[in-house]
Parts: sequence; structure tokens; C-alpha cells
Amino acid sequence: MTTDNRAFKALGDSTRREILGLLRRGEMTAGDLAQRFDMTKPSMSHHFAVLKEADLITSRRDGQQIWYRLNTTVVQDLMAWTMDLIRGGKEEATKDKGKK
Repeated sequence: MTTDNRAFKALGDSTRREILGLLRRGEMTAGDLAQRFDMTKPSMSHHFAVLKEADLITSRRDGQQIWYRLNTTVVQDLMAWTMDLIRGGKEEATKDKGKK
């Protein structure tokens, strides 16, 4: 599966989108993030793993803590792709109107 497909799969889940929203504010520990959700640690770990596999977040270990950060490069690439898709759709609609 390509990174883009993994990213869209990751974004398809509301919990993962909420995690990304929290990380927009800055780096957070796994524990700080987990406190925001009513789910088990294994479930949170799964969400982190899906986001990491999609390259939407990065992590680093500091002693016993795992810190997560938004991978802004990949997020920016996805946003650019989405904007190109939207712009392309608008251009096609404009071309189609001109043909009528």
C-alpha cells in the first residue's frame, strides 16, 4: 500500500483525526494523548501505529516517555494533493460549461 493510501486510511478514523488535531498544537506524550480518549492502551497504540505507518506522525523516546509529533511534511503534501484535486475538478467543470 502506498503512503498516500495509508494516509487516507488513517484519516478515515475519527479518533486518529482527533489525535492529529491535538498534535497540531505541538508534541505530546503517549500518556497525555491517551488521557483524552476513553479507550484501552492497546487501542491507542494501534491508532499510533496506523498514524506512524502512514507517516502522519513521528515519535521519539525520552526515558520511559514516548513523544509524538505531527509530520507536517506529509500532511502538507496531502493537503497540496487535495487542493490540486479540487482545483482540477473546478477546471473540468468550467471546461464542461464552456462546451454547452
